[in-house]
Amino acid sequence: MAGKNSALRVLLVFGGIAVVVFGIIYAGISMTSNIGKSSKEVTAENAGKALSELYKDITVNTVTPRKEQINLEPPDVKESLPDISKFPPQVDSTTSDFIEIFSSTEKTGEGKDGWLNDVASDFNKSGVKVNGKNVSVRIRGIASGMATDYIVSGKHIPDAFTPSNELWGEMIKSGGIKLSLVEKQLAGNVAGILISKQKHEELVKKYGSINIKTVTEAVASNEMAMGYTNPFASSTGLNFLLSALYTFDNKDLLGDKAVSGFEKFQTNIPFVAYTTLQMRDSAKSGVLDGFIMEYQTYANSPDLKSDYIFSPFGVRHDSPVYAIGDLSDEKKEILNKFIEFCKSKKAQKLASEYGFNNLNEYRTEMEDIKGDVITRAQKLWKDKKNVNKEIVSVFVADTSGSMEGEPLNELKKSLISGSQYIGKENSVGLVSFSDDVNINLPIGKFDVNHRSLFAGAVTDLQANGNTAMFDAVIVAAKMLMEEKDKNPDAKLMLFVLTDGETNCGHSLNDIQGIIKTFKIPIYTIGYNANINALQNLSSINEAASINADSEDVVYKLGSLFNAQM
Repeated sequence: MAGKNSALRVLLVFGGIAVVVFGIIYAGISMTSNIGKSSKEVTAENAGKALSELYKDITVNTVTPRKEQINLEPPDVKESLPDISKFPPQVDSTTSDFIEIFSSTEKTGEGKDGWLNDVASDFNKSGVKVNGKNVSVRIRGIASGMATDYIVSGKHIPDAFTPSNELWGEMIKSGGIKLSLVEKQLAGNVAGILISKQKHEELVKKYGSINIKTVTEAVASNEMAMGYTNPFASSTGLNFLLSALYTFDNKDLLGDKAVSGFEKFQTNIPFVAYTTLQMRDSAKSGVLDGFIMEYQTYANSPDLKSDYIFSPFGVRHDSPVYAIGDLSDEKKEILNKFIEFCKSKKAQKLASEYGFNNLNEYRTEMEDIKGDVITRAQKLWKDKKNVNKEIVSVFVADTSGSMEGEPLNELKKSLISGSQYIGKENSVGLVSFSDDVNINLPIGKFDVNHRSLFAGAVTDLQANGNTAMFDAVIVAAKMLMEEKDKNPDAKLMLFVLTDGETNCGHSLNDIQGIIKTFKIPIYTIGYNANINALQNLSSINEAASINADSEDVVYKLGSLFNAQM
């Protein structure tokens, strides 16, 4: 028995020692292994220390920037738009006599987003004749904002245009293009605010009902986290902007009362999404209580219908149809025949099956808004969207050997041209990377002087060596956090332009928890890139990732900078 007790005491002693040793080891690991952990594991207290430790491992060079001449003229939209061949027709013409129609993307996509494609294909097979000859249609699916830019700039003018709503038609008319409304409702649709069921219940309890007025009041009072899409590119985003301004002052959308109301509301907006997809991803992460979307998309998303309640707002999204310019009698007849085909019982039944033609009883309270007012409202949004928050951003440019030649040339072109869309009140810096990391331009106010230095620094970039992308992100993040120490209210952003092929230095795992803790959105722009790798980087804080080829990168960057800077 004594032997057994002795053995038991020995086991207990060793067990106690093991527990103590394990505790010491675990504590040590917890204190030193924050790098690469999630934001839950990397706290605000030690993220800065972890960032500094990573920074010590990196060779950082400082480059003296020089000035380069810059273009002070407003951005040339026509020049930045890619050739129309970038957008091949979803449905091509099948006869020599045809009309070309630009269409918004919610009806020219795939599956239940492809209603107009299906109808146009049937039309082209149906043998419709005009003046004894078979006729057809060509459908190009292009987002309404971009399509408007093509038409107003004269880069490419189709025979007809069916945007999501009539706001774009008013803008085109104010741009001096002859336009006539041929059909007000090709397929019924409305824009709406999606609010989580719990938040919806809270707001109804306080405000009695949900509409654009109560939502803007709730956001302004910081009772609701809401996001919306870029009103320069998105039909729903443009509709929301005008609806909000109308709510603040229905007599003068651009008056002091409306501007003051918008500023108070915008102060509590977490972010404006570059695309609807980015907005949906943010909603999935649980960041937002509400966001905006068309009913047709909502109707085809069971996950959204189960978690969110839809409340309509603003002008209807009924896919109006416009004839552009002076069409020949034959083309007018083809357009009329096609509209008649779209309005047929069979086509409208299909539209209903695809999520259109719901909430037909909804009517807007807004009066008609002229195109010049809409354009000025966009400018107001651009000037006021960041309210009193200073935007501080660092551009991170890949100058590794894999970027040599055309990729780096396009990166330079897109950065210099895209910089015309950056407001002078923002602060900007530039970092480049290959084996090491260069600080090519310290962060500074983007006035004419700094913009000239930025252009010179970009122009002088040279490609060689390996790709230490995450080292550069660490350096840029440290620059941003140093600015944050000076200005705690600053809104921080990173823009990474690369082919995405990291092959040296630190990894995504090393920085992910730190970046998430600091809540720095990283917008990635890929040049012939590993898009999945860049999307993973951008997804850390729900930023956008752009697949930028040589044709449309400038336009895409312009849209991105309009939304964010």
